Amino acid sequence: MTKSFNKKQIGLAAACALALGILSGAAQAQNQNPDGKSFLDDSRGNVVKSDFGLCWHTGFGPPPAPSAECDPNYVAYVAPPVAAPAPAAPPMKVAALTPPPAPIPVAEKLTLDADALFDFDKATLRPAGRDALDTFVGKLKDISPETIMAIGHTDRIGSTGYNQRLSEQRVASVKAYMVSKGVEPARIYSEGKGETQPVTKAEDCAKSTKLIACLQPDRRVDIEVIGTKIAR
Repeated sequence: MTKSFNKKQIGLAAACALALGILSGAAQAQNQNPDGKSFLDDSRGNVVKSDFGLCWHTGFGPPPAPSAECDPNYVAYVAPPVAAPAPAAPPMKVAALTPPPAPIPVAEKLTLDADALFDFDKATLRPAGRDALDTFVGKLKDISPETIMAIGHTDRIGSTGYNQRLSEQRVASVKAYMVSKGVEPARIYSEGKGETQPVTKAEDCAKSTKLIACLQPDRRVDIEVIGTKIAR
């Protein structure tokens, strides 16, 4: 009986010692792993595997990443191919803007016979004079006027002061009529020159028996427009 009990004790002690040795070796192998792996190594540094080819994990540390060494069904991760960037769209061609044509400067000048505009020694427009001004204003439709100059003149018959006043009254009548036809008054510059700028020469009519008719070219209204041609 005593001998049998001793054998049991001896067997139990041996089993305990063997288990402690295995655990100690495993712990030693784990502690001595220089790569910080959490797989169980044997005394020769080899990873302990199960019958299915799986490595034993020690239970310490983070879960190990899958590897071909410890997983017979391991499939290496292959990153999906990176799609090539789509080719950049060609820049849009913007049609070059054609600059507008430069304005064409124009100058329109008209000399109106004062005898056609007014009765002799009068400043009231005659019907024929209004018709002549209507034709002139019609020409302004194709012009953007900047300045319209209207200058009145008389002949030398009469006093200088009287002729000056008469030239101013006549050119004022011309300006008023043009404004009534839609011409901007601020565009019209009017002035009377009296008898100071005659067309005839003194000797031309000195011996004429028809002095009034001879001096007719001096009785006039000069109108000049300075502006730009309107593009159509």
